[in-house]
Amino acid sequence: MKPDGVAVTLEFWPNDDRVTPLDAASFSLMMLGTTEEGDAYTFAEFQAMYQNSGFAHNELHRIEGSPESVIVSRWSSL
Repeated sequence: MKPDGVAVTLEFWPNDDRVTPLDAASFSLMMLGTTEEGDAYTFAEFQAMYQNSGFAHNELHRIEGSPESVIVSRWSSL
């Protein structure tokens, strides 16, 4: 990743309670039931993963009218 690079991730993000919104909770349940270790991760969990990988700033953006959201992550060369 070049300095100041940006990564965008489109996904279903459950809230911290892991049961809302319904679409993301249903997706998480499907992943848990159909894969060995599948899950849908919360924004806080993804933010920790991205920060551990060098992305210093992460923003969650909801897409109006869609069950999906995006995380915009900015790389830090520090």
